[in-house]
Amino acid sequence: MPLLTIIIVILVVGVLLWLINSFIPMQRTIKGILNAVVVIVLVIWLLRVFGLLENLGNIQI
Repeated sequence: MPLLTIIIVILVVGVLLWLINSFIPMQRTIKGILNAVVVIVLVIWLLRVFGLLENLGNIQI
C-alpha cells in the first residue's frame, strides 16, 4: 500500500474525530470511548498494513 494512501487515511480519521469532538453534542465519556475505539482500530489497521500482524485474521473468538 502506498505511503500516500496511509497518510490520507490517517488525516481523514483525524479530521473525522475532530468534527465529532467539536460539533456533535455527546456526553464527554461517550466521546472518550469513541475516540479510544477509533484510535485502537487505526493502530491495528496500521500494524496490519506494515505486516506486523500477519496472523491477525487467524484469531478466532
